[in-house]
Amino acid sequence: MRIAIAGGGTGGHLFPGIAIAEEFIKRDAATEVIFIGTQKGIESRLLDSRGYVLKTIDIEGVTGRGIRGLMKGAFQIPKSMWQSRKILKHFSPDMVFGVGGYASGPAVLAARLMNIPTAIAEQNAIPGMTNKILGHFVDRIFVTYEQTRAAFPPRKVIVSGNPVRASFTAQRFRTKKEKNCRQLLIFGGSQGAEAINRSVIEMLPQLKGRKEKICVMHQTGVRQLEEVKKVYEHFGIEAEVTSFIVDMAQAYADAELIICRAGATSLAEITAAGKAAILIPYPWAANDHQLKNAQAMKAEGAAEIIEEKELSGSRLFGVVESLLGDASKLRKMEMNASRISKTGAAATIVDECMKLITEQNRYH
Repeated sequence: MRIAIAGGGTGGHLFPGIAIAEEFIKRDAATEVIFIGTQKGIESRLLDSRGYVLKTIDIEGVTGRGIRGLMKGAFQIPKSMWQSRKILKHFSPDMVFGVGGYASGPAVLAARLMNIPTAIAEQNAIPGMTNKILGHFVDRIFVTYEQTRAAFPPRKVIVSGNPVRASFTAQRFRTKKEKNCRQLLIFGGSQGAEAINRSVIEMLPQLKGRKEKICVMHQTGVRQLEEVKKVYEHFGIEAEVTSFIVDMAQAYADAELIICRAGATSLAEITAAGKAAILIPYPWAANDHQLKNAQAMKAEGAAEIIEEKELSGSRLFGVVESLLGDASKLRKMEMNASRISKTGAAATIVDECMKLITEQNRYH
């Protein structure tokens, strides 16, 4: 069997794609998977080390880029469609699956024109523009939240949850590294988040003053890596500061508390790992979907929220201190996170995809 997974750009799109690829290969080790993405996306840096083939097309986003950006993006669409068709004709996949991001649109549409079975995944409660368009053409639409069903043709929609990589479901059985400290895991998505980095820097003097030792795993992104490293060193706080965490599942296993954005994929991983979190939603996300994601987590008792407009070092430290100082509340948040996790999402998605492929083969 051959499967093409299209999209990426950020970890929020790419990692669900990897989870789906893992599930296909788990079912049949002979399955061939390729990814279709761009040279600029995170996929160009991560997939090769994980043993996946990446084919690239030339496409960029158009949202929020002004008239020039809109025109450039529009002119790239025919070329990217032609490139996608060429890739698919050579690979001859049984199915093309779009996971969001710039490359998803041209590849999925090209597959539809070639009469190849197609599906998309929508991670957020409110779908983006590309998936809204693709929803009219694809065979199946997999969504994370029940409320998203209304945005698409109902007969195509399956509420599957957001697929997470196998390492996260196995994470609960990983051995936590023994440390004489309480570890925080801090990240702002695959590219970092300046607002989170700044508030953490402001918080460090108060962390240093705690009686109980704190240590930190902090993913900063590339731009602020050296700056943040120096501040940790200045205050003598034990910290592993990196631009990108490769083994995120182990980082979750070691963490007692997580500070991060509220992207749908991060939340799926937090719940799969059964961890307590302080969520700082990205305030410019389309339709404010990160705040809505975070509010859903808080309503379930699995997270605390600090909106970016209220974010400061002292505010962040206050919430960290209130959670680390209350063991029963922390454990309850962990149990609530585990309770709402949907660790079978990848299996549900692949089950439905296999039905689609079987139906297609029956009629050919």
